[in-house]
Amino acid sequence: MSVLIFLLILSVLVLVHELGHYVAARIFGVKAEEFGYGFPPRAVGFVRVGKKWKRVSGSDQTAYENTVWSVNWLPLGGFVRLKGETGDGTDQKDSFQSKPGWQKFIILAAGVFMNWLLASMIFAFGFASGVPAELAGLPQNAVVTDKRIEITDVVAGSAALEAGLQAGDYVISFNATTPANAEEARVLLKTYDEKTPVTIKVKRDGEEKSLTATAKYLPELDRAAFGIGLTDIGTVKFPFFTAIGQGFVTATSYAGAIVAGFGQLISDLFSGGGQAADVSGPVGIAIITGQVSERGFWAIMQFTAILSLNLAVINFLPIPALDGGRALFVIFEGLRRKKHDPRVEAAIHQVGFIVLLVLILLVTLQDLRKHGSSIWHGLLGVFGI
Repeated sequence: MSVLIFLLILSVLVLVHELGHYVAARIFGVKAEEFGYGFPPRAVGFVRVGKKWKRVSGSDQTAYENTVWSVNWLPLGGFVRLKGETGDGTDQKDSFQSKPGWQKFIILAAGVFMNWLLASMIFAFGFASGVPAELAGLPQNAVVTDKRIEITDVVAGSAALEAGLQAGDYVISFNATTPANAEEARVLLKTYDEKTPVTIKVKRDGEEKSLTATAKYLPELDRAAFGIGLTDIGTVKFPFFTAIGQGFVTATSYAGAIVAGFGQLISDLFSGGGQAADVSGPVGIAIITGQVSERGFWAIMQFTAILSLNLAVINFLPIPALDGGRALFVIFEGLRRKKHDPRVEAAIHQVGFIVLLVLILLVTLQDLRKHGSSIWHGLLGVFGI
């Protein structure tokens, strides 16, 4: 099931991305030769010829006047094929290559914009209907209900981990004392020493659990502690128009964090840091999707929004074959005030595409090594074994 959910999410994100390219291209008069769901080979397509719709087979390579809308055999997102995007048709008005640089840049950036817009709308929908969120830094007009203290992190080797506490647990009490908020809980925990067992009552998956832990020395803090991170959360709701604005702010904030994360990743790659090993590819993301889906509808929607922003950021990196790499060529062309050889650009993008495929393969192999047993059990479940 997690694989199917992942494929559905991926298809939506890629189709939204490609729709951005399509709409921007049509606004500037660039012909879209084909808009397809999935990747070729084509299963079936339809095109408007005159006042009627014509069925287009997979082998039909006719250059129709209107856009061919197709369904393809590999159900992994989709694509839009613009006239002249591979370098030909520079003398034709409806060709991508014939347009001024600023229009080409907007067409290339439109996919990224649509992914950001989708994430913003998902967050806005959540804020308008009410979603679980941290309470720190909320606007004054936020309506907060169901306030609670959540365990956000459990330190490896800590007393909390040994006692069975988990991230996502809601704190009810410590030795029958109920703290009012996360700060009060942190102050209370510091009053217990290494000789005092503490009964920690939490709520997990709707059930209350009583676990016993005793503080012990943690090198990270250089003192005795339980080793848990705490935060105040609640169900947060905004008025409709405020929710829309908050959705844009949240999406932009996440996008900035993703950019910073990629910067750190690149730094680790060159410095030999350990973060690069934690990168997940399609297989790893499919497994994470399954884990997220167990937490309910809003968790899936939030995960979709974050994936959409990741797709936006990755796609606009200045790497050949990606939208960012193509946009970089447009910028260089504008700075030089001279058109470059489209054949050279196409060759560079082809090499970049091959490198990207190799990187995806390597990350996928890493995912298989890390999650091999999970994948096997998932396949057994899919086939009912």
